[in-house]
Amino acid sequence: MIDDRPPLNLESSMPSMRVRTSSVLAASLVLALAAGPLAAPAFAAPSTATAGPHRPDAPDVPDAKALRAALAMVPGEDATAALVRVGHRDADWHGTAGVRDLDSGRPARPDALFRAGSVTKVVTAATVLRLAAQGDIDLDAPVQGYLPGLFTPAFDKPISVRNLLNHTSGIKAGDGLGDDFAELYAHRFDTLTPRRDVASAIVKGPEFDPGDRQHYLNVNYTILGFLIEKVTGRSYAAEATRLVLRPAGMRHTYFPGTDPRIRGPHNRGYQAVERPGGTTELLDVTEWNQADRWAAGDMISTTADLERLLTRLFRGRIVPEPQLEEMFTTPPNLPDATRSAGLEYKKVGDQVFWGKSGSRYGYSALVGGTRDLSRTLVYSVNSTDAKDAEPDPVLDAITAAALK
Repeated sequence: MIDDRPPLNLESSMPSMRVRTSSVLAASLVLALAAGPLAAPAFAAPSTATAGPHRPDAPDVPDAKALRAALAMVPGEDATAALVRVGHRDADWHGTAGVRDLDSGRPARPDALFRAGSVTKVVTAATVLRLAAQGDIDLDAPVQGYLPGLFTPAFDKPISVRNLLNHTSGIKAGDGLGDDFAELYAHRFDTLTPRRDVASAIVKGPEFDPGDRQHYLNVNYTILGFLIEKVTGRSYAAEATRLVLRPAGMRHTYFPGTDPRIRGPHNRGYQAVERPGGTTELLDVTEWNQADRWAAGDMISTTADLERLLTRLFRGRIVPEPQLEEMFTTPPNLPDATRSAGLEYKKVGDQVFWGKSGSRYGYSALVGGTRDLSRTLVYSVNSTDAKDAEPDPVLDAITAAALK
């Protein structure tokens, strides 16, 4: 449906890394990956599914058979666990598949917390729009006026708050802690502050004039985090919680900051790494300091919480009109643009779906639906190559089944 996974350059040999999956179960998976696609009967945890109220005269919607077939792919070479929630005006469907961790092989937890990645941007956009509704932020005002001293003289054209929201600012990407998985993994417990990340982007100068193009980058939402803090005098996490998480009923969602752990029940995340000789090993990447992603991608949540966010947001219970319209409006002067304030749209048949995907190593997430909520989809998949730009068979199968 909607995917923002950047390309990944994976080194073929990383001798300094040690795999934490040392059990017989993990060894079986390594051998299976080396040989080809993983055969589900080898050690697959049973998948579970539940259906909500269903009208007797309604068709079989959602397509439970197709959804069960998609989850039957888990665990496998592409994912170790999957949590799926599909909503329809006539019925809903919840499914869980895979394992909690490779060492024990216990069934995946349906209530698991996970890294939501760039789904965080939905919360950040909603926070900004709530502040705009209150008169604290002017979406047409230059961000340079709100954040004096942040930009260099090279940014001589005004960048509006709306430019940040819909990724038309022209600000380049910042520098991370590495250029490929091996480097990033080596620095996974280090802290890259949002200020340092943005400073590395600003020093490069603009990529294009504001409004001329749409280029999806985390830096836009990191700066929105600064804006939220500047106009409220409180932390981003505190304001996002007050203005969005609490009104949405997201009781289990939080912002971890520099804490590399996932606090609470969770299914562990793994990254597939190629080794010399054609074998593939899975590194446990559950613990990771994601502080630099901050307002752009450092939220931990559950599928139930994201479903609450989606339904209450689209119903206007978090962001009021007319500010909510910003989330369903792409730049009018850019006919090929697909991104709005916090969301992205995609046409599927005669339906238009609005949503947001996110990925961190070991975790892929998505929340989306039609504007009238006649069809919704929320998932968390423990992908073994979550940052790869190539199509993911598990994610594609779940999306296709949910949107049939």
